[in-house]
Amino acid sequence: MKNILIPAILFCALTAPASAQTARQEIHENILRSASNHMAYIAPTEKLTPAPKGYEPFYMNHYGRHGSRWLLNDGDYTGPMNTLREARDAGKLTPLGQQVLDKLERFYPSTRDRLGDLSDIGEQQHHGIGRRMAENFPEIFRGPTAQVDARSTVVIRCILSMVAECEELTAFNPTLKMHNDVSEKFQWYLNHDWDGKVSRSGRKRGKIADHYRQKYTHPERLCRSLFSDETFWNNHEFRAGSFMRALFNVTTNMQSHSFGEDLYPIFTEEEAYDQWRWKNIDWYLGYAHAPQTDGNMAYNQRYLLRNMIETADTVLSSPTYTNGASLRFGHEVCVMPLACLMELDSCGVRVEDLDHLEDYWVNYRIYPMACNIQMVFYRPRKAKPGQLVADDILVKVLLNEKEATLPIDRSQHPYYKWTQLRRYYLDKLDAYDRD
Repeated sequence: MKNILIPAILFCALTAPASAQTARQEIHENILRSASNHMAYIAPTEKLTPAPKGYEPFYMNHYGRHGSRWLLNDGDYTGPMNTLREARDAGKLTPLGQQVLDKLERFYPSTRDRLGDLSDIGEQQHHGIGRRMAENFPEIFRGPTAQVDARSTVVIRCILSMVAECEELTAFNPTLKMHNDVSEKFQWYLNHDWDGKVSRSGRKRGKIADHYRQKYTHPERLCRSLFSDETFWNNHEFRAGSFMRALFNVTTNMQSHSFGEDLYPIFTEEEAYDQWRWKNIDWYLGYAHAPQTDGNMAYNQRYLLRNMIETADTVLSSPTYTNGASLRFGHEVCVMPLACLMELDSCGVRVEDLDHLEDYWVNYRIYPMACNIQMVFYRPRKAKPGQLVADDILVKVLLNEKEATLPIDRSQHPYYKWTQLRRYYLDKLDAYDRD
């Protein structure tokens, strides 16, 4: 990636279709998009480009996030709920405030011993992804020689996400050689690394993010609708902004459950959009090539990208490998920076004016629940194992099952020469390590 800032208007002209909607329009169309990393996965409807003439897919290199889940901490639920209870006990709740409290109290028992667990919706998402993998690329998973190596971080929701996808692949091909593995041994590349420059640059995130968090949080209307006495919430101790953000956090994650309570109507569309805006900025600062954090944060996935390259090298040089996949399962804090490091679509863009970040970089397009990157390798149909010519190998990359642009010659998009892409990524990683 060139160390320059692409002029924003030029970048959009080069990468965005003329009919592309703005984030504000997309959130207006579907307010669930304001959930950022809590947004439930949406199965793609776009058709994939057929393989080039004379080529066939034979290998997939993959990393995917776990599916939809419960929130991670008990306080995520009890924080706003206890505030509403305090107001109720003091006789300060409006009828709407009581309705919101009733919904939270009705849902809360389901969280018992389930914090961070994969939800029913999350499991369904991965069954769908696994099924479409087999449908889209049957050559990869077909036949008695097909083999899949699937690995997960040690977190249960990631393991169960892996299981759901693998169940679909083995249902497609009962003779598939499936190997699953979960161990701390793999954490160094399946999770993220915050050492060195990444850690130092990350320290700049907090103050900048806090500025925008305050700028885009306006809790006054919401609090007036929930609390009957303004003196209850309009004071320093109450911290109305924190309450609003905590309640919005619960609201956005309700879409993770088939039995979730709908709390979105208590927020205006503008409030939901503003809550999304500061989150979009915060995630960009923490995990992308943001110039405000020295462009370093996406490199926390440098070990993962190297692992994907080295695994592909092993497959391509094997005298016996025929077809299959390397599947990895983890978290959005890995998929999102990996997409930025790989510069998929506009993920790698550097934007100076964060108030206009959404014109060029939109988080929910990158890392909804169950987000995934599929790197699909194609070989000439007549090629035999052990006789592959590196320059003949083509690659297509899917971000959330949609064909992504890559940072090299795009004349044959969505297909790219593997040797060129491999060299580009290794040069980028080597330059970072040298610095």
